[in-house]
Amino acid sequence: MKQLRKILRWIESNKDLCFDAMRIYLGIGLAVKGLQFALDTEFLTTTLRDSTNAEFKFLPIETFIAHYIPLAHIGGGLLLAAGLLTRISTLFQIPVLVGAAFVIYGRDGIFSHNQEFQFTALVLFLLILILLHGGGRLSVDFYLKTH
Repeated sequence: MKQLRKILRWIESNKDLCFDAMRIYLGIGLAVKGLQFALDTEFLTTTLRDSTNAEFKFLPIETFIAHYIPLAHIGGGLLLAAGLLTRISTLFQIPVLVGAAFVIYGRDGIFSHNQEFQFTALVLFLLILILLHGGGRLSVDFYLKTH
């Protein structure tokens, strides 16, 4: 019982480390998803083409977005995992997740069977929390600020 209290006290005094672990995990997950999109550009382009009708006069918007999404996920995810430029890397991720949640998966609705909307909305929510909180103790940002 004494050992359990000691562990609980440590957890209580180090809650921010749990937030850092979530940031690192989310960053790695976004980088892996970006790599998946980069390796399967046909899937990404087809999904974007099916969900949007707008085009620029000189460049289809799907082409721009199909290049932005993998770059934002890979680069931003790695920066997020390291905690380097945390808020800026989060800002590059948020438009992608807003588009995915409300343009791509939002049309199926919250009660669809595939759960993609709910998962994307969760990742978006976590990114907003990280934007507000910052890098945390286990980040390059914190190290640079304190040294």
